[in-house]
Amino acid sequence: MRRLPHWYFLHLGAAVLLVLQERGSSGSSSHSLYLSHILVSEPIQGMPQFIAFAYVDDQLIGHYDSNRRRCLPDVPWMKKAEEEDASFWDWTTKRVKYSEMLFRGDLLILQKHYNHSRGLHTWQRVFGCEVSEEGRQRGYYRYAYDGRDFISLDRETLTWIATDTKAEMVKRKWEAEPSIFQGRRYFMEEECTKFLQKFLEYGKQTLLRTEQPIVKVNYDGLETLICHAHGFYPKEIDAVWRKDGEVWEHETFRGGVTPNSDGTYHTWLSVKVNPKDRSHYQCHVEHGSLTEPLVFCWEEPASVLLGVIVVSIFAILVAVLLMVGIVCYTLSDKEAKRNQDLNSTS
Repeated sequence: MRRLPHWYFLHLGAAVLLVLQERGSSGSSSHSLYLSHILVSEPIQGMPQFIAFAYVDDQLIGHYDSNRRRCLPDVPWMKKAEEEDASFWDWTTKRVKYSEMLFRGDLLILQKHYNHSRGLHTWQRVFGCEVSEEGRQRGYYRYAYDGRDFISLDRETLTWIATDTKAEMVKRKWEAEPSIFQGRRYFMEEECTKFLQKFLEYGKQTLLRTEQPIVKVNYDGLETLICHAHGFYPKEIDAVWRKDGEVWEHETFRGGVTPNSDGTYHTWLSVKVNPKDRSHYQCHVEHGSLTEPLVFCWEEPASVLLGVIVVSIFAILVAVLLMVGIVCYTLSDKEAKRNQDLNSTS
């Protein structure tokens, strides 16, 4: 993967937050394709004003920026798109350039509406689709101005939801032009899912693989047990604490499922316990790579056990030596008395 400027990822972070609010968080396996377009109102030295990203699941597959002015693949397997269709990247670049033109016009209008003639302002869009393992589909379109929600498409009612009076103006304008909604709907329900299935086929060795979680339970020495699961793929995982076999949510805290540098994921969950009861808790992990759940509990570290063993052996040796000493002393004392009696008799 080519190295991208840090500025990309500052804005991408905001885009990902928008996506996470749209995407489901259930344990069922699913795959998604989402795209993010971001425009900045003023040039920044060495940085593009407009950038576009495409992600399959959590993997960056391609990007465009207004300096290079061309869509480029970010993973080797996306080069298969050009092998299948020689004009794919040219066609994609043309579409993104058109979006860039529209974005520039939108941002100028928004700055006027908000009376923002100066300063750095952003206009971004996150859109895409998700397909579950059972075949359920859903799409999303979401816009943000200066990193805040502006307008989004409600999946259930298929209507636009505005967040303030300025967004209401945009909503009325878009609703007055049915072609805008029809284009968004066609992309979500038809085009996006078609491309997602195609990209999954290109990258199936990476995206459709399974890797089992490595699980470990730690104890902080006070009152908290922490269960770590890492190195697993795909990202959907179900991990819970159980106490004496029953699911235990009381005083349980969870970390998010986050990616590792090698494309796998890790997560954690902790629980506060009475130190006397820590052996009653088990971390119960279910994942698509497993034929049966993993169950782990906290175990005394080997060094501690070794120390206990060494101390125990030492104590036993001391006790044995003490007993031997007592026996020897007793026998010696008896022998001395016997000799004394013999001498007296003589």
